[in-house]
Amino acid sequence: QVQLVESGGGSVQAGGSLRLSCVVSGYSNSSYCMGWFRQVPGKEREGVGTIDSDGSASYADSVKGRFTITKDNAKNTLHLQMNSLKPEATGTYYCAADHSLLPPECVIDWLMASRDYWGQGTQVTVSS
Repeated sequence: QVQLVESGGGSVQAGGSLRLSCVVSGYSNSSYCMGWFRQVPGKEREGVGTIDSDGSASYADSVKGRFTITKDNAKNTLHLQMNSLKPEATGTYYCAADHSLLPPECVIDWLMASRDYWGQGTQVTVSS
């Protein structure tokens, strides 16, 4: 059974940092397209970024230069390092995975549409 379990959320002041983790079980994350999404109540889920099976990451324009996605294949864990946080980063953060997307296809829109698995989410609150 495949499971994605996020952790690391919390409350932080604007300008601060948080590191989210997503532990994967049931498959090897090295071979999957994975990514992070966030959602605020009443709004659609939006993409933060993705990382492909080769380890190449792509990001939403709103987080470029401040957020970094990495994966630890030995620990089957996905990370999201968030620096210089802004209040608009507040929301529930989800990790997602898809087994079918090849590296060129591992981008936010495609992962949103085709993902096989979601985690349960972890809450991030950024206060001004």
